[in-house]
Amino acid sequence: MQHPFSRTELLLGAEAMERLYAARVAVFGLGGVGGMAAEALCRSGVGALDLIDKDCVSLTNLNRQVFATRDTVGRPKVEAARDRLLAINPDVKLTLWQCFYLPETAAQFDFTQYDYIIDAIDTVTGKLQLAAEAHRCGTPIISSMGTGNKLDPTAFRVADITETRICPLSRVMRKELRKRGIEHLKVVYSEEVAMTPAESEEVPDQGRRSIPGSTAFVPPTVGLILAGEVVKDLAGVQP
Repeated sequence: MQHPFSRTELLLGAEAMERLYAARVAVFGLGGVGGMAAEALCRSGVGALDLIDKDCVSLTNLNRQVFATRDTVGRPKVEAARDRLLAINPDVKLTLWQCFYLPETAAQFDFTQYDYIIDAIDTVTGKLQLAAEAHRCGTPIISSMGTGNKLDPTAFRVADITETRICPLSRVMRKELRKRGIEHLKVVYSEEVAMTPAESEEVPDQGRRSIPGSTAFVPPTVGLILAGEVVKDLAGVQP
């Protein structure tokens, strides 16, 4: 009998699909990376998603973020995500958190409830906190090492943080994680040397020193890679 996930089941099998239906995944950050990851998880049959982001959709999101349209500009990203994901799978269970994940908000989240965590946020402080809490709770996590100022979607790799190269953010994360007694973290990183963006009139936020350039094809690629790793790990299926 056909159902919305029939084509996925042809590759993963019925038992794997049951594991996905029963899973709860938290996606921290709903920008170009996290938004695509959340949609891919929904389209893969993951049964419950927690969506975490404080931002509203802005005009400059239209070039790369899957939940950004002219109709959603000005709306909270978590609400725009909810409407789109429910239009794809009305049965998916969604929990919305309109906040940034920071040390001061970390206590709101119980990581033991999650089967997997996707880190698609921008701040180093938040990424370190996510990794530390996931490590403490024994919850699987995969972290995006950033897509800003990159043009080559084929340069991204899945690796342990100890195996990364070229990526400056990976180097910082590796050093800081070791200080916290954390030796390993599954990441998606780029071996492309970042470009230097032109000056922007936008005001930097979330601790950024400058506004990174971005495209329609790099952040979503990373989002799909993240979601693919989560689906394969949860389903227990490797190609």
